[in-house]
Amino acid sequence: QVQLVESGGGLVQAGGSLRLSCAASGSIVSLLTMGWYRQAPGQQRELVADITSGKTTNYGDSVKGRFTISRDNAKNIVYLQMNSLEAQDTAVYYCNARPPWVHSGGSWGQGTQVTVSS
Repeated sequence: QVQLVESGGGLVQAGGSLRLSCAASGSIVSLLTMGWYRQAPGQQRELVADITSGKTTNYGDSVKGRFTISRDNAKNIVYLQMNSLEAQDTAVYYCNARPPWVHSGGSWGQGTQVTVSS
C-alpha cells in the first residue's frame, strides 16, 4: 500500500503560480505512474497530469503549456508546477499512484485545495 501526502495548495491570484508536492511512501514508488487529478465542486474528477517511472508525461488539454509535472525518484516526491493560474483551475487537487499497467484506481492522497481568485 502506498501512502500519499499532498502539500502546497492555497489561495493565489489569477496569473500567479503555485507548486504542489506529493510525498509518497512505499518500497515500489519509483516503479509507479504518478499523477495529479482535480475535482471542482459539482464536477467529476479529471486528470491534470501524470508521469511514468521513466518520466514520460501526459497532460490534460486545459493545462497544457501552463502546468509541469515532475518527479524525484530518489526522494519519492512528485511535483506539479502551476503557472498562469486561472479561476477555472480552482479545485481540490489529488495525488495518485498506480502500477503502469493499470489505467484507473490506485492509491489516493487526501487532497489539497487550490483557489484562484479572479
